[in-house]
Amino acid sequence: MDIVEKVEMVKNHDVTALENLEGFLKMVEARNEDINAFIEINTDEAIRRAEEIDSRIKRGEKTGRLAGLVIGVKSNINVQDFTVSAASKTLENYRGSYDATVIKRMKQEDAVIIGMTNMDEFAAGSSTETSFFGPTDNPAAPGRIPGGSSGGSAAAVAAEMCDIALGSDTGGSIRNPASHCGVMGFKPTYGLVSRQGLLDLAMSLDQIGPLAADVSGIKLALEVISGHDPADPTTIDGAADLEADLKLDEMKFGVVKEFFEVTDDSIDRIIQDKLGVIEDEGAEIVELEFSHIDLCLPTYYLINYVEFFSATRKYDGRKYGHRIEDVCGPEVLRRIHMGSYISQKELSGRYYKRALQARSLIRREIQRILRDVDVILGPTVPKLPHSLGEELEPMEMYAYDVLTVIANLAGIPAASMMAGTVKGVPVGLQLQAKPGDDARILAAMREISELN
Repeated sequence: MDIVEKVEMVKNHDVTALENLEGFLKMVEARNEDINAFIEINTDEAIRRAEEIDSRIKRGEKTGRLAGLVIGVKSNINVQDFTVSAASKTLENYRGSYDATVIKRMKQEDAVIIGMTNMDEFAAGSSTETSFFGPTDNPAAPGRIPGGSSGGSAAAVAAEMCDIALGSDTGGSIRNPASHCGVMGFKPTYGLVSRQGLLDLAMSLDQIGPLAADVSGIKLALEVISGHDPADPTTIDGAADLEADLKLDEMKFGVVKEFFEVTDDSIDRIIQDKLGVIEDEGAEIVELEFSHIDLCLPTYYLINYVEFFSATRKYDGRKYGHRIEDVCGPEVLRRIHMGSYISQKELSGRYYKRALQARSLIRREIQRILRDVDVILGPTVPKLPHSLGEELEPMEMYAYDVLTVIANLAGIPAASMMAGTVKGVPVGLQLQAKPGDDARILAAMREISELN
C-alpha cells in the first residue's frame, strides 16, 4: 500500500496507529544498532501519541491527514522535548524547547514523531560520516555511505523504520542521500516551506523537505508542511498548489548535456536508459546546454562558508552547550575558518560579493533553459557512494554536490527518485523545474514511478 492508503486504513480501523508504530519500533530495534539511522528514539511519547489518535478514531472524532503515520526528523529541526543536537557534541544535551513550524503542522495533522535521525555534523558534509554519534550505514548498499547530510533520514526510510522522514537541503542534502539509498527526496522551491526552527547551515540556500518510499508520501508531507508562515518572512504568501494532472505524453523534458559530462559512465547509462523509456511513453526530450556548470561548486561553497560562519557565532558556549570551535569535527572547523577568512571586510569584494554575482548568473541561466521545458531530467549524483571510512580529499567529497547545488543557488524545486542500480547500488534520477512548479515535478515523479 502507499502512504495515502495507509492513512485511510488507520482511519477505517483496518490497522491502528499503535500497530503501525509498533511495526516500525520492531524494525528500529532489529536494525538501528547496525545502520545508526536514528540517534534518538522516544518510544514512550510515540506510543502515547499513537494511543491518543486511536482513541479519537474510536470515538468517531475527526483526525488529520497524517493520522498514525510515523515520522523521523533530522536532528537539526526543533522538536519539543527531543534532543536537537545537529549530530554535534556542541549541542549533545540540548533539548528542543519548541516545535519548528513544520513539526507543528505535522502534529496538527496527527503524525507520530518517533525520533531524531543522524546527519553530518551541523549538516556540513555529503556522507553522514562526520556525525559526533558515528556514521550511518546505507541499508540499500551495506558498507557504503548513505549520502548526506540527511543520510539518517534517507536510511530510516530505506530500512523501513518510518513512513516519512524530514531532512534539510542546502546543496543536495535531501536528494543526495535519497539517490544513494534508493528512496524519494524532495527539495521544495525556496520559500514554499518554513525554515522556522531549523538550525541553518546556510540560510539563503536551506529548505526543509520530505523523504519517503513513494510519491504519495512526498506529496502528502509537502501539502501539510508547505505554505506561508508569519514566523518566516521568506515563505510564500498563501497556500501551495501541488496539483498538476499531467501525463508523460503531455510533458517536455530537458536534458542538459553538461550534466552527463561530469557523471560516471555507469550512472550515465542508467539515466540514459530511463530517459529512453520515458521517451517511448510519448514524452518529448529536448537537449539543453548549461554553460556555467564550472561556476556552481565554487559559488555554492563560498556562500555556504560565509553563511555557516555567521550561523555558528551563537554557539559560543554561553547559552547553547559547548563552544563550537572547542568540540567540533574537522569539516565544521574548516568551514568556520574559511567563512571567517572570506568574511573579512578587506576580502569581501574579492570572494563573497563575486560569489553572489555568480549566483545571479547561474539563476538566470537555469531559468532561461527552463523556459521551454516542463522539467529537467538528469543524474542526481555524478558518482556512486564510496565505502564507509574511505579517505577522500575535501574537493572529492564536495564533487558529490556538483549537480544538486544548482537548484539551491537558483531557488528552484528539485527531487530525486530511483532510476536503477549499478551492481546493486541505487542510482537517482534528478528532476528540476521552474520556481513554484513543485506540482509539475510531483506529476512527473508519479508518472515515471508507474513505469517501473
